[in-house]
Amino acid sequence: MGFFETIGEAARTFIEGNWMNAIMWVIGGILIYLAIKKEMEPTLLLPIGFGAILVNLPGSTIANDGQIIKLLYDIGIANEFFPLVLFIGIGAMIDFGPVLTNPKLMLFGAAAQFGIFFTLSMATLLGFTGLEAASISIIGAADGPTSIVVARELLGSESKLFGPIVVAAYSYMALVPIIQRPVVKLITTRKERLIRMEYKQKDVSKTTRILFPIIITAIVGFVAPDGLPLIGCLMFGNLIRECGVLNSISETAQKVLANLITIFLGISIAATMKAEAFLHPKTLLVLGLGLVAFIFDTVGGVFFAKFINLFAKKKVNPMIGACGISAFPMSARVIHKMGQEEDNQNFLLMHAIGANVSGQIASVVAGGLILSIFMQFPR
Repeated sequence: MGFFETIGEAARTFIEGNWMNAIMWVIGGILIYLAIKKEMEPTLLLPIGFGAILVNLPGSTIANDGQIIKLLYDIGIANEFFPLVLFIGIGAMIDFGPVLTNPKLMLFGAAAQFGIFFTLSMATLLGFTGLEAASISIIGAADGPTSIVVARELLGSESKLFGPIVVAAYSYMALVPIIQRPVVKLITTRKERLIRMEYKQKDVSKTTRILFPIIITAIVGFVAPDGLPLIGCLMFGNLIRECGVLNSISETAQKVLANLITIFLGISIAATMKAEAFLHPKTLLVLGLGLVAFIFDTVGGVFFAKFINLFAKKKVNPMIGACGISAFPMSARVIHKMGQEEDNQNFLLMHAIGANVSGQIASVVAGGLILSIFMQFPR
């Protein structure tokens, strides 16, 4: 086929292309805009957005078997390699010091998983199967790797819902500042947002820091054994950080490894975003239910903090409860900034970080529990 024939074939394919491709270009463009203009998780949204455009261009075969995006998808997502390795990098980034000095913050991580189980019920009422409802609900974990692992195990990577679930999980993580701010303001009073929380710096021994990831891994292994790959990788990364003899490896895991895997993860997710597979009525429901999960995670955490204040002598700023989701460290930054806007002498960051890292653990436990319960269901 000559040059002009090739151009003519491409033009004809473009003209005959349906409206669904155009919608995917718009979706990709929005993700790129958010990544560049708004600086919302650019290492993730930029490759996802560009990939969505790439796989939906007329005549594009880049996501077909044997092509680069499909190869990355098969190597990294279809077998869970990318999300698990990414968890090693995330674990190396996390300092569990704030939660070790104030263990009660772990309660907020547990409370903020309410959205998962609320959405599970809603998805079931809307007609999704048990496995579909469970996979959709885990979007509320605010944890992309956990969403990938749970959806793949329950539905399989070839499911039409797998792509929308993964894209929703990562997109809503990036949109935490937009989602959480109005929700938190709506359900708290200014008086509550002005509550100051004293933070006392306490030294955490090296032994405690080393034992913590090992003990947490063992506990989760007993409670939710299906979540062991996730919690094991997360805590292994943290152990690398805290052991003190692998500083160069820890730094590599935090920066090079995490960034590289995130880019590969983002571009390979695009393999699930072909218009004919991505755009169908259930997709809109998945995206809507994912938003519901995020909102009710926030609501659950905030109202749990309000409940504690009914009995506590030292009041808790209810906004801290919103940090119990797993979107680390975006949620902690949002809540700290909201506190500063109300009172520039109110420093909530360390409390927020403590709740946020607790949410990271709680989301993995929730994912493991979901797997333990629903893996017994037939696909």
